Amino acid sequence: MPGQDYTTTILVNKSPKEVFDAVNNVRGWWSGEITGRTDKIGAIWEYRYKNMHRSKQKITKLVPGKKIVWHVVDSYLSFIKDKEEWNGTDIVFEIAKKGKKTELRFTHVGLAPKIECYDACTDGWGFYIKTSLRNFIMKGKGQPNPKEQKKK
Repeated sequence: MPGQDYTTTILVNKSPKEVFDAVNNVRGWWSGEITGRTDKIGAIWEYRYKNMHRSKQKITKLVPGKKIVWHVVDSYLSFIKDKEEWNGTDIVFEIAKKGKKTELRFTHVGLAPKIECYDACTDGWGFYIKTSLRNFIMKGKGQPNPKEQKKK
């Protein structure tokens, strides 16, 4: 159904170029082990978090200061029945000037309420976009692995 994909938006006091560069520096704001280039069209990079989550993204669109799209070509989520539920989904970052600020609209196309991962995955994305990525953009320091940091 249109409009059912998970979307969230943040507004920051940085330029579209700064937001674009921050999103492409995935290691600065997303937890886990990341291998491969995350800033080159056509590149395939892998995200891995313990034995819980693994995904491979192909960068299908990079429009400087405007848009980034990752296509999930392979995934594994240990905590749901359909372990490959993310396969074929798209992770989209749209960047636009809003007055003196920059808006980042995040959409995970295919992450909709009808799928099992929706609640857990939207909670995770909500944190990574609204807190970790926002802090990385604004302060130069994201907050990957927040639960593990609290345990230390």
